[in-house]
Amino acid sequence: MPYSTHHLLLCFLLSFLLLIPAVIGLAQKPTNRTYAEKLGWKKGDRVLILHIDDAGMSYDSNIGTIKALEEGVANSVSVMMPCPWVPDFVKYLKKNPQTDAGLHLTLTSEWQNYRWGPLTGQQAAPGLVDAEGALWPSVNEVTRHASPDEVEAEIRAQLARARRMGFEPTHLDSHMGTLFAHPQFTERYLRVGIQERIPVMLPAGHNTLLIREMEEETKERLVREGKWKPGMTIPTLAGGTEIKQLGQQVWDAGLPVLDDLHNTSYGWNLPANVPPTDENLRALKVKNYVAAIKSLKPGVTMMIMHCTDPTEVFPHISTSGPTRKGDLLAMLDPAVRQALRDEKIILTTWRELKERRTKVATQAPMQKAKN
Repeated sequence: MPYSTHHLLLCFLLSFLLLIPAVIGLAQKPTNRTYAEKLGWKKGDRVLILHIDDAGMSYDSNIGTIKALEEGVANSVSVMMPCPWVPDFVKYLKKNPQTDAGLHLTLTSEWQNYRWGPLTGQQAAPGLVDAEGALWPSVNEVTRHASPDEVEAEIRAQLARARRMGFEPTHLDSHMGTLFAHPQFTERYLRVGIQERIPVMLPAGHNTLLIREMEEETKERLVREGKWKPGMTIPTLAGGTEIKQLGQQVWDAGLPVLDDLHNTSYGWNLPANVPPTDENLRALKVKNYVAAIKSLKPGVTMMIMHCTDPTEVFPHISTSGPTRKGDLLAMLDPAVRQALRDEKIILTTWRELKERRTKVATQAPMQKAKN
């Protein structure tokens, strides 16, 4: 996954957000309460979704995801509907209907020799495919070639396939952050979620971790480019007000909103001189996940990971096997479970967020009547 969701959220969404038409009319003035408080949790509560991306991508992804859900602390997942191993994972979902499973809306096919195409087909969506007839390998290529209509049609096709297979998603999110790479793509993504009454992944609260991650990424880029000087101030990230307004619009449409997003685990890699043994991967990932859990701020945060149990085939798909295996090992480790207890973290799911949002909407008219 060459692009990180948090990078695209801030680099693109903040840049273009003012150009996005209001999806559902005027938003109410935002308040200082976290979305967790609005959903019924107490002030100061730290609420967390431990979310696995990329289910359905491969056999290895499915096995790792299931282990992390059943034996570990991960509690939510999203599925890449154009991928070859989707039927296998949907069969699992049918046997385990309590699983919190959404759609990892997929508009890229990033690996060199293991690829997939759009569900709408090449003729219906020529802007979505490359010379091999697969989805474009990079986000930038999607933004250069695809139209908003093609993007929306593909979103709806992926949702239609899930429903045809008997899988009703609890939420929508974006593979490689592609749907945050262009303002009109973001608009269509939110439109589908609102029209279909499906929660959409949108961090629009305080975004403390997301902004911190972006600042660190900006510093790393400046260092690579030789532009960094000791004591230099990271450029201020604009657009916070606009993100909050968009979140308020989604909230006003009756859907839940995230306060923050944590998405750095994909980049937690061992030094080149350290062998990627299970022991080394576990130690690295557990240490970082425990630190991330301790850093959580009040509100609802989604923490993204890619739990995979690589077989001998996976290296022929991607070189990302070690970081993905590390995620799985961390989710199975008792130290991560203990950190959640010690920090009094409240685990939740997208299904519960939607239920709480519906309850809030139901209670609002009754409260007004009392007043």
